[in-house]
Amino acid sequence: MKKLKCAVIGAGYLGKFHAQKYAALPDCELVAVVDINKTIANQIAADNGTKAYTDYKPILGEVDAVSIVVPTTYHHQVARDFLLAGAHVLVEKPITVTVAEADELIALAREKNLVLQVGHLERFNPAVLGLERDEKPLFIESHRLSPFNPRANDVSVVLDLMIHDIDIILALVDSELERIDASGTAVLTQGTDIANARLLFTNGCVANVTASRISMKVERKMRMFRPSSYVSVDFQNRVLTKHKTGTKEMFPGIPEIVTEESVFESGDALLEEIKHFVNCINTGAYPLVSGEAGRRALETAIKITELLGEK
Repeated sequence: MKKLKCAVIGAGYLGKFHAQKYAALPDCELVAVVDINKTIANQIAADNGTKAYTDYKPILGEVDAVSIVVPTTYHHQVARDFLLAGAHVLVEKPITVTVAEADELIALAREKNLVLQVGHLERFNPAVLGLERDEKPLFIESHRLSPFNPRANDVSVVLDLMIHDIDIILALVDSELERIDASGTAVLTQGTDIANARLLFTNGCVANVTASRISMKVERKMRMFRPSSYVSVDFQNRVLTKHKTGTKEMFPGIPEIVTEESVFESGDALLEEIKHFVNCINTGAYPLVSGEAGRRALETAIKITELLGEK
């Protein structure tokens, strides 16, 4: 099979890792790394044996697939240009700034029969992949907490952190949203730094979602109650715990509670995400995190930020 000619647009903190993954994949050829910072572009390109550019326009029409790892405000423009040029696109989350922009990219990818995948990396966490989908959750509670990091403050904590859990919850519940309540506040930045949202779905499920980028610890956990089980997911430590009723009795007439815990080996979620992207291109499979999934997560996140008084 002919190798896919791939490029990474944006060689910052995350972009350099995208470049490393493509360079390591046997069915890909990393042909370019693009960054407006010439020094960074040259360094990442040299590290991965490829060419450096400070402008992506010269490679339009010259590559089969790209990862777009530029600031969110440029996602639509860059992704649109590559889709128009016939390239498959993996764009970091959130997919775009506005829902209208997302709609345009989705329509364009569909029109040209191209893969449009959104970089919701947590979907490739082995603990998430290990979740059974046989039962719909009745109640979900998630906490995504982290210490302050000046790197990702061009968006609120909702679009930076909470959107990971929003995306997972929307996929798990698979029902229309009926109502959203939200509260939050700015502490260290001009945007919301800590927020809580309550999502009520038409099928009756309720999700309580909290995100903070000003915590003293790192915590990434989700707990869900289902008709016959209680499930806990520790994203950080890759632990999936399931509690359910057993066949024996704990007390007369009261069934025992059986606990099953799965601890997954440390994996490379980004590598799995990019391998999935490449596989979708080669086989025509539908992306696990499609443009439509990215759009829905964005739309929900925007509604939450609007309730928080942000534009």
